[in-house]
Amino acid sequence: MQDNHLYEYAVIRVVPRVEREEFLNIGIILFCKRAKFIKVLFHINTAKIEALSDDFDIEQLECNLTSLAKIANGAKDGGPIAEMDIPSRFRWLTAIRSSAIQTSRPHPGLCEDLENTIQRLFAELVL
Repeated sequence: MQDNHLYEYAVIRVVPRVEREEFLNIGIILFCKRAKFIKVLFHINTAKIEALSDDFDIEQLECNLTSLAKIANGAKDGGPIAEMDIPSRFRWLTAIRSSAIQTSRPHPGLCEDLENTIQRLFAELVL
């Protein structure tokens, strides 16, 4: 019998026009302190974003999301935030922002398999 992992996740949202407060779910961040696990998955649906804002910079969005994934992964080229410990990286990634990329409040859960859980949440909440 496997142990259950206590995890937290947040939904990554794109807000093409911050003043309108309309958003699309475009990714998931999942974090488990005990397993030392953090992962970012994202998918950019260009047609949906352009329906909310026809002049939104999709290339910049992709660049920013790639940076978030580098921070989560602790990549050498992820900057100083990527050098922090995993819990600190998750807290930074999920900090409240008023920008084109935002996250939901973190939500807790229990699971046996973190990889399957992030894939399930990604399919349910993003795709």
